[in-house]
Amino acid sequence: MCKLLCVTNRHICPENILRRIERLVACDIQGIILREKDLPENEYEALARDALKLCQRQGVPLILHSFFDVAARLDISCVHFPLPVLSALEKNQRKLIRYKGASCHSLKDAQKAKMLGCSYITAGHIFDTECKAGIPGRGTDFLKQICAAADIPVYAIGGITPDNIKSVIDAGAAGACVMKGAMVCENTEKYILSFKEFKEAL
Repeated sequence: MCKLLCVTNRHICPENILRRIERLVACDIQGIILREKDLPENEYEALARDALKLCQRQGVPLILHSFFDVAARLDISCVHFPLPVLSALEKNQRKLIRYKGASCHSLKDAQKAKMLGCSYITAGHIFDTECKAGIPGRGTDFLKQICAAADIPVYAIGGITPDNIKSVIDAGAAGACVMKGAMVCENTEKYILSFKEFKEAL
């Protein structure tokens, strides 16, 4: 199966975000990125603690977003960062995070993320998406350039669907991040399975 990381967004989810996470981790996914970075840290930590229990029950990694202190307190090994946030951390702070990911929007970003010790990066946005309304997707040629230059896994993000996932994998991506589809679909199992069916058709 194509490796899928599901990114949370409680603002567009039609049900309680923890219930949605519970449904997603019961499917064949490779990780949850808990993106609720607009929450106050104490509320984010409470949510992360509950999400961690759901993920651990299914053996699915939970990746926190930006809140590296919360990750330390909950003994969560992976944190995803906007690149400017990661860049602003002190070297000793970065060393405390065992696995780091960063959002990259250029080849220069990807090179910097590798220099800062990232274990993986996301590259995007690849296709047009409502999350970036009015800003055209960077396309698969951009993704190919990033994948060719990076020697760490690259996950495509932005407008990824079962209909275009093949072009993402053909460009060299290790997998993809999905947010809107994972958050708003009526049947999470059917949605995730649609990506698996692409892989089995190859």
